[in-house]
Amino acid sequence: MAMTLHVDIVSAEKEIYSGKAEMVFAPLVTGEVGVLPRHAPLLARMKAGEVRVRTESNEDLYFYVSGGLLEVQPYVVTVLADTALRAKDLDEAAALQAKERAEDALKNRQANIDYAKAQAELAEAVAQLRAIKRLREKTR
Repeated sequence: MAMTLHVDIVSAEKEIYSGKAEMVFAPLVTGEVGVLPRHAPLLARMKAGEVRVRTESNEDLYFYVSGGLLEVQPYVVTVLADTALRAKDLDEAAALQAKERAEDALKNRQANIDYAKAQAELAEAVAQLRAIKRLREKTR
């Protein structure tokens, strides 16, 4: 039996996942990180993207996070996300609309637009679409 670690994925609204895993992958601001049991303690900021949990049965579970914090202890990983959803619950049509709105806002260059907010919305929509695409590829 392989060593495992406990994983908790929570958003501001609710707990999304709690269980054992062999490995966790998370999108950090500095790049993707893979966490195995007995990993060195770590506290890092996450960017919008996909968290992947490899369970004891070697199944990969996919979650979308819009950012937040990743806390790693030797046998515990906690994902504290601003927003977290199971990848299968993502709405592709809404993500496409959000992407188009953000791109239009950035193109039009109006004085009353918050560029940082528009760029953040664009990054979030692209991350959602990427998670949807990966989920589709994995389920074929």
